Amino acid sequence: MIIGIPKEIKNHEYRAAMTPDGVHACIQHGHQVMVECHLGDQIGFNNEAYQAAGAQIVDDVAEIFTQSDMIVKVKEPQQSEYTKLKEDQVLFTYLHLAPDPLQTQGLLDSKCVAIAYETITNSQGQLPLLTPMSEVAGRMSVQAGANALEKTHGGSGVLLAGVPGVSPANVIIIGGGVAGENAARMALGLGANVTILDCSIKRLEQLDRQYGPHLKTLYSTTKALHALLKTADLVIGAVLIPGSKAPKVITKNMLKSMKPGSVLVDISIDQGGCFETSKPTTHQDPTYIVDGIVHYCVANMPGAFARTATMALTNATLPFVLSLADKGWKQALKDDVHLKQGLNVCQGKLTYKHVADALDINYVSADEFL
Repeated sequence: MIIGIPKEIKNHEYRAAMTPDGVHACIQHGHQVMVECHLGDQIGFNNEAYQAAGAQIVDDVAEIFTQSDMIVKVKEPQQSEYTKLKEDQVLFTYLHLAPDPLQTQGLLDSKCVAIAYETITNSQGQLPLLTPMSEVAGRMSVQAGANALEKTHGGSGVLLAGVPGVSPANVIIIGGGVAGENAARMALGLGANVTILDCSIKRLEQLDRQYGPHLKTLYSTTKALHALLKTADLVIGAVLIPGSKAPKVITKNMLKSMKPGSVLVDISIDQGGCFETSKPTTHQDPTYIVDGIVHYCVANMPGAFARTATMALTNATLPFVLSLADKGWKQALKDDVHLKQGLNVCQGKLTYKHVADALDINYVSADEFL
């Protein structure tokens, strides 16, 4: 199989879909890999490294889309990319289709086979290809939030850790999944007062056992959240319903109860955001202010730590890339029920129910194509 890896073109997105080591593994399996020129220059993986791994370096990205059997990316394809996709070509990347009708229609029109990292499961019911980026985004959310709290950035001027004689900041984390737990870990490490909310008692019990009394756990209700917002300095939204739009857990009206200069960080922005006032931002212009509250809603947060993120992502995606390339997409999905969960679009049909429900589009089961 010919595997194509184009450069990411989203604003300040420096991640690459595969490291040279990942490329080498594909070559060892007998596949050809086409890499766009300067794919990893920004993160320490230059053309020579990819050539040494066996890749063909290509100057014209159109050639990659034309010749490749499978396109492997990081972020969802932009319009200039999904219009290059062709019928039966496999696209393997993060898609986040539920809040993005334009991209969804573009993929349907292309009649490609689009497999989303974020909806692939494992035997434990987890999302193994979303996990590494959730870990990065969760840890980064505290760092970004601490930066946004600086007075020069519009924040209240509160230091997360406090100092002797001055109380540390109050950090509220909504959602106790992978991103939420990693945010809690970082905030606790900095010495903040941390409370995490979740709708699963089992999950709260797990977090309580792991972190003890340093981490406050609370069952998530609107009333409980209202009470916490009054004293919150930093609120991190890490709510996830796989494949679906994120629920709006903080409304615009609720901002009135918060302290001026407090910060909201929306990790869920890729899925539409979990705050009513959220809108996607970029690393170039990451924050904006609504009713005195600073919002950080960067839609590709891990792109800021692109080398770490690229290595972590390759570790997670490589077994699936090899399976798709070795077997072809149909056989690979037949053999792996968890990989089959990643099929979102196939030959002009939408094949993931949560996306279909969110966009009010007819749904066709993946099994009909297998």
